[in-house]
Amino acid sequence: MNAPLRHPLVTKPDFDVAIIGTGFSGLGMAIQMKKAGLDDFVVLEKAETVGGTWRDNHYPGCACDVQSHLYSFSFEQNPNWSRMYSPQPEIRAYLEKCATKYGVLPHIRFGVQLTGAAFDEAAGLWRITTRTGEVVTARAVISGMGGLSIPAYPNIKGRETFQGETFHSQNWNHSYDLAGKTVAVIGTGASAIQFVPQIAPKVAELKLFQRTAPWVMPKPDRAIGGFERALNNYVPGFQRAFREAIYWFLEMRVLGFAYKPKLMEKVQHMALRYIGKQIKDPVLRAKVTPDYTIGCKRVLISNDYYPALTRENVDVITTGIREITPSGVITDDGVEHKVDCIIYGTGFKATDMLSGLPITGMGGEDLNSRWKQTGAQAYLGTAVTGFPNMYFLMGPNTGLGHSSMVYMIESQIAYVVDALKLMRREGYNHIDVKPQVQAEYNQRLAGKLDGTVWNNGGCVSWYRDDQGRNVTLWPDFTFRFRRQTARVNPTDYVATPVTVVAANRNETTAIAAE
Repeated sequence: MNAPLRHPLVTKPDFDVAIIGTGFSGLGMAIQMKKAGLDDFVVLEKAETVGGTWRDNHYPGCACDVQSHLYSFSFEQNPNWSRMYSPQPEIRAYLEKCATKYGVLPHIRFGVQLTGAAFDEAAGLWRITTRTGEVVTARAVISGMGGLSIPAYPNIKGRETFQGETFHSQNWNHSYDLAGKTVAVIGTGASAIQFVPQIAPKVAELKLFQRTAPWVMPKPDRAIGGFERALNNYVPGFQRAFREAIYWFLEMRVLGFAYKPKLMEKVQHMALRYIGKQIKDPVLRAKVTPDYTIGCKRVLISNDYYPALTRENVDVITTGIREITPSGVITDDGVEHKVDCIIYGTGFKATDMLSGLPITGMGGEDLNSRWKQTGAQAYLGTAVTGFPNMYFLMGPNTGLGHSSMVYMIESQIAYVVDALKLMRREGYNHIDVKPQVQAEYNQRLAGKLDGTVWNNGGCVSWYRDDQGRNVTLWPDFTFRFRRQTARVNPTDYVATPVTVVAANRNETTAIAAE
């Protein structure tokens, strides 16, 4: 539905809660609020359909790199996944089904581009501004924007001068025919290793510009047959048991990533053997062999990436890029590579968790400015001191290098629902995490991250911000995060009762009347 947003009232917000986004975070939050009987909320979505990153990313070969049975809501298992690792259209369809089944669609306002959110201390509410000039007010704001929503482009001289076709993998131009074209792909991250094998057989020539080689492991993917789907549908507990088995198998990876990085040596030997088996040419093999510890950057999985690189029409170029010209790419050795099309597989601004949205808290403080100075920090990756009733799903240090983000999202959702229930039960208008509580939490996080392969593996990754701070990953078992977010501890917060806010409003109204 696209009913117009209501204008803010003087003494009462339009909605109790405003949710931003309709990916796993936003939809999951909305569904659990309805289950908890908290129906006074709106979901603000910039696009015209739901789906988040699984709507926005639709490049050839786009698929999940976590098993389907785990990369889904615990309360809405899908017994009919077609593969162990779902392709993008199935995940998008799954999210659309969830939005319909759980009655979330009437709460969504589509096509709403946000321009800012500011906390009104006197009124005790958030004022959210939109591109059309409309304003929506809410007592609490829950961000489901995530960190993989803004495409990242490399800072290369002349990038805007290229005269041919150019696009980022997230904004794939399906109307452009790649057949017979000479195509440059810049970047070799998680998206590129999926779309390169899809386009390599179609193009005349593919020039793959690689800055850093990724570690790639075999993808244990397979089709899920009719018999297995029948077991999922008709045998009680079968799919849930399978999901649990996947969860604990993936959870054991934390031992190597965070507790005993030396364990990664065995994994690295396996990856090296995989490279040797897939690529016989010693020159190409040297190009694609990373020079850092496996796990320092995201470990990728693929069965067709290395074979694609061995094709005669594919050239892996490891010389740095000097500049982009109207007709191609010039590398540091002075060679100009003339191309018809440039595709950027350069990922996202993962450390920009606010997606460029200005957020103003108490005392007029800008959250973007704070995080640029301190690095993105929150309490339990969810609440930020000085920004009462503002909650971030997939916030700082909730990302994973080993398992399903949906598990983390559901943990955070449970925490936020508990916070909303606490405020209703105790008569609080808003709560604000104490500065010391947040500071001590992040000190403990930094200490845990210090010994991990992500911080000590000898690479530069998108896990870390411009100052080298790892603001992305959770450095522990996910069940420990769930334990920490199971309940809100009221002593962690400064609470402002509804009566205090009401008194402030009345006083402000009286002064205005004079």
